[in-house]
Amino acid sequence: MTPPTTGPAASSAGRAAATLTHADGRFLRGGRPHRVLSGSLHYFRVHPDHWADRLDRLAALGLNTVDTYVPWNFHERHPEDIRFDGWRDLPRFVQLAQRAGLDVIVRPGPYICAEWDNGGLPAWLTGTPGMRPRTSHPPFLDAVGRWFDALIPKVAALQAARGGPVVAVQIENEYGSYGDDHRYLRWVRDALVDRGITELLYTADGPTPLMLDGGTLPGELTAATFGSRPADAAALLHTRRQGEPFFCAEFWNGWFDHWGEKHHVRSADSAAGTVRELLDADGSISLYMAHGGSNFGLWAGANHDGETFQPTVTSYDSDAPIAEHGALTPKFHALRATLATALGAAAPQRPLPADPPLLAPRTLPVSRQAALLEALRATTDPVHAPSPLSFEELGQSAGLVLYTAHPLVPPGRQEVTVTGLHDRAQIFLDGVPAAVLDRETASFTVEGTGERTRLELLVENQGRINYGPLLGQGKGILGGVRVERRLVHGWSMHRLPLDAWTSQETAHAASAAAPGGTAGFAHAHLELVEPADTFLALPGFAKGFVWVNGTLLGRYWEVGPQRTLYVPGPLLRAGANTLTVLELERFGGHLALVDRPELGPAEQYVETFE
Repeated sequence: MTPPTTGPAASSAGRAAATLTHADGRFLRGGRPHRVLSGSLHYFRVHPDHWADRLDRLAALGLNTVDTYVPWNFHERHPEDIRFDGWRDLPRFVQLAQRAGLDVIVRPGPYICAEWDNGGLPAWLTGTPGMRPRTSHPPFLDAVGRWFDALIPKVAALQAARGGPVVAVQIENEYGSYGDDHRYLRWVRDALVDRGITELLYTADGPTPLMLDGGTLPGELTAATFGSRPADAAALLHTRRQGEPFFCAEFWNGWFDHWGEKHHVRSADSAAGTVRELLDADGSISLYMAHGGSNFGLWAGANHDGETFQPTVTSYDSDAPIAEHGALTPKFHALRATLATALGAAAPQRPLPADPPLLAPRTLPVSRQAALLEALRATTDPVHAPSPLSFEELGQSAGLVLYTAHPLVPPGRQEVTVTGLHDRAQIFLDGVPAAVLDRETASFTVEGTGERTRLELLVENQGRINYGPLLGQGKGILGGVRVERRLVHGWSMHRLPLDAWTSQETAHAASAAAPGGTAGFAHAHLELVEPADTFLALPGFAKGFVWVNGTLLGRYWEVGPQRTLYVPGPLLRAGANTLTVLELERFGGHLALVDRPELGPAEQYVETFE
């Protein structure tokens, strides 16, 4: 562990000259006046075959910079197995940005929020007993240090001073919304510098005294994140950091969605009007998101408002100017015009790319495969323990766990309570559906006969909390299960890490038992001459997961708002394609491929800080 540095040598003044600097309230790039016009685009939310296309679209919007988070858990799913290949090839993404003529801002965390599972922190780390994430707790710093040893030299090699496009690196992320351990913040800053970062460093926090008190560092640029009232944010920043440029590191021109809520949108006029105000205040900006992409697999995070758990949907379209499938929206054109006006003749506009091609709509019959419980029981060997184990104790990050016990239930109505249910459980008694529980309603009644009953709980991790003090919470059954006051012991648990299954494992699960009942696995087949993007609808289906040619696309759920799942063309192939569905509750009659997204009933939403 590198000890934190507190003296002036650790600040930006003591480092080698950066490409992007600032003086007298203005950014300078190579010593010349410069305005950062950035947009967020996350490589981990876009199929790699689409990276170049989406970067070109971002440049056509009129931006000169792209910024991206780096999710630690995406690169190190298992301890000491750090990957930078395929979808995780961050250097390739950065190099493609440079080919598109864009500067790059890297936001390596180690915490990123981003509505991403666990805020980007690995579940194997936060699930360690006694772990204190986002603090100067030595075991946490040791783990971050090992991760940064692998990551930061790759970023450093791509800095502008070495011929690459990286002009800035963010220190942690909105830390003032979480804590005030400045020893930790200084450690993160020094860890970046010690591993080769010489370009501009900055912090980013909400524009309130509370957040700026907790998240800023002397000697490093202070940026703000907000969606409204830029003049108020600029005034607050200028009272604290005179002489620094006004930089909105995240301008929320849209917003994300939770299951069971409405689809959040922001009008093009509202977004463009606030951007105009920000630019008129001589501000620099990063649009969050410029292109949102998708929470493929089971990477969507969740929030908690103090009362209710709020899982995030599969789509991360975020009502961004570049839609989830790359189409140019009315907001794109409104923002492009606003940016062009601000820049005048200094930056001629690039040609507009055409919208990506889409498959023609069609209906796909489904064939039912293995029945739900029978398939899940047969998929893996169970783990046995006296009490139910959490996902973390089972060494599993995401997916499902099937918990089974055989309690003796006295005659009459008995209440069964699940303590610490995270997040949702389908209850089966002797194979028959009996109840659905969530965090807020974790009990049900059963009519006992004085005999033992087969009690099964199919528990779903619906996404780890990514923001706030509940970051790092465990999943599964964290307490115990009681019949009235008596604990139930003698459990077997089937681990079902759906996001880690290979195509062979998915196919095995779908054929592990005979069809039967109203839920389980189903297949649909698609013949194509030429692949292209499409949107998948599941009319009549209730809740579950979809794989396309062995790749887990994500969750679907009839509570909405999202009604279609985006299917990138690179997941399809010429010839035969297989779509596999794991339905948890109720099969529909067919699948449908449609030529437009359906993200649900909309409501206007503009985030403000009161």
